[in-house]
Amino acid sequence: MIQKTDILNLETFTQQRHQWRHRILALKKNRRVTLGEDVTCYFENRETLLWQIQEMLYIEKGGDEQIKDELAAYAPLVPQGNEWVATVMIEIPDPVIRAQRLSVLGHFEFSLALKFAGQEVIGQPENDLERTTADGKTSSVHFIRWCFTAEQKELLRQTNQDVILECRHPQYSHKTLLADSTRQALCLDFS
Repeated sequence: MIQKTDILNLETFTQQRHQWRHRILALKKNRRVTLGEDVTCYFENRETLLWQIQEMLYIEKGGDEQIKDELAAYAPLVPQGNEWVATVMIEIPDPVIRAQRLSVLGHFEFSLALKFAGQEVIGQPENDLERTTADGKTSSVHFIRWCFTAEQKELLRQTNQDVILECRHPQYSHKTLLADSTRQALCLDFS
């Protein structure tokens, strides 16, 4: 959990920002997974989310009111010991092409699965707001969580366990094998 007392004041964060940044970049190295050419999953944990909050406060300088908003947005995404949580971004630089592709990816947020050891876990989107419009256009940012049973957590902890991230959307069908270093880093979220 992240609370207001965990947030550094702007002056302290500014002084420590350079060191934080290097630590977070090293942490994120094993938490980033590309899925096809347009999708990147950034698997979050308490540290990455706290960094995100601090960065937003640093950039926008919105004070106490902004702290409340940032905590409401990001604190619920901290993994709770039985799940992996990712910010899933559909990253298409060209705005015209991006709009075209997003318009055919309605309900993309329900199409992500993890497969391992004969198991399959379908990702569940955050229900903070609807990410697909009435005309079928999806958002370029989604927050997805995969919840695991105790048995599944043990299977994921096994050395060299293959874990496949799969998108089953009819307009974006892709799979990728998670690097073992990524699997190991994500299993730390179970503690």
